[in-house]
Amino acid sequence: MRQFHKDGFRNARPLAVVAVVAAVVAMSGCHWFGKRGNPYQQSAQTRPLEVPPDLDKPNTEGAMQAPDATQSVTRSSMGAAQAAPGQAPQASATGFTVAGDRDDIFNKVGTALAATEGVAIASKAQVLGTYDVSYAGSNFLVRVTKVDAGVYVSAVDPRGLPATGDAATKLIAALKTAIGG
Repeated sequence: MRQFHKDGFRNARPLAVVAVVAAVVAMSGCHWFGKRGNPYQQSAQTRPLEVPPDLDKPNTEGAMQAPDATQSVTRSSMGAAQAAPGQAPQASATGFTVAGDRDDIFNKVGTALAATEGVAIASKAQVLGTYDVSYAGSNFLVRVTKVDAGVYVSAVDPRGLPATGDAATKLIAALKTAIGG
């Protein structure tokens, strides 16, 4: 009897393993038997994104319209402060042109500024060609720019426009006499 009992368990063991595996596969949530098809039956987070037709492409109706001819700007109507690149602005009280190399003139301007009484140089940037100066209660930049005719030395306010104050005019006049422009 004992042999029959042992042999029965030996045969039952593989059957039990197969039954357990079949039960796990049947209950595992496999999608073999799940519903497929309509995405609108899914939750809102898993639905495909819908874009309304009017938001699909930007409105380009007025994108490339040419401006009216009355808004045209010619070179003769532009001010002296807006000269073409490489050209010096017209002569003014806040700037002058001198012949020479930009770096040499930059150094001469620095020497002349240091020798001028009442001038305080806050900073200088040779790469930009500027000195940040304070003179007679006004703060402005002295800019040294390479142009076709040589080098243009000018006084510029913090906005980048020509400095028109009395202090800037006096200092540019002093630099012009010191450098010989």
